[in-house]
Amino acid sequence: MTTTTAQVLQAHAVTRVFRGRSAAVHALRGVSLGVAPGELLVVRGPSGSGKTTLLNVLGGLDRPTTGRVLLGDRELSALPEDEVLALRRTRLGYVFQSFGLIPVLSAAENVEVPLRLLEVPVAERDERVRRALETVGLAGHAHQRPAELSGGQQQRVGIARALVAEPDVLLADEPTGQLDSRTAAVVSDLVRDLTHRRGLAAVITTHDPVLMERADRVVDLVDGELHG
Repeated sequence: MTTTTAQVLQAHAVTRVFRGRSAAVHALRGVSLGVAPGELLVVRGPSGSGKTTLLNVLGGLDRPTTGRVLLGDRELSALPEDEVLALRRTRLGYVFQSFGLIPVLSAAENVEVPLRLLEVPVAERDERVRRALETVGLAGHAHQRPAELSGGQQQRVGIARALVAEPDVLLADEPTGQLDSRTAAVVSDLVRDLTHRRGLAAVITTHDPVLMERADRVVDLVDGELHG
């Protein structure tokens, strides 16, 4: 399922070069892509192909060496760091392969973190956290800490945290990489359904064929170059 709405996240001829002591590493080579609201775009490629670097550049965690990244009508790659940070907190949601949860916090408290950073009032914060956990099927696990949850449940907490601030864009780096095949299928279905239902522009890196099957579009990243 895709929409005809204009692309909300775009990369134009993006390169990323890391300077080493002996040689430069070209992690991205002229990458151009775009993703529209309601579209699940999967980027596949072998380890070391530049997938994580691409997500970091798309999400404003890193800046391209050359080229442009646009979030709506804002050139993310040219903004001051404080403006980039504000956009990351409000318009971009991240899901990490390693779950990225804070061990001493409960599921609800982990989901709440982005709203605390945005200084959302307590009553609204509690309601949004409740809804987010309900959306990912974890309403009954709000008070459990990560160590008390399965891998799939932890990843669903991570998805709830990524979406609680109601972003326009979802970026996920190998979100099923640490899950067994059955749990990976459940998480893949959840990501697809949330993308379509909420009209998210989602960019997911993965090796997982199950997640690729759920995608609206699949492109290949090989040695920093995009194909497809």
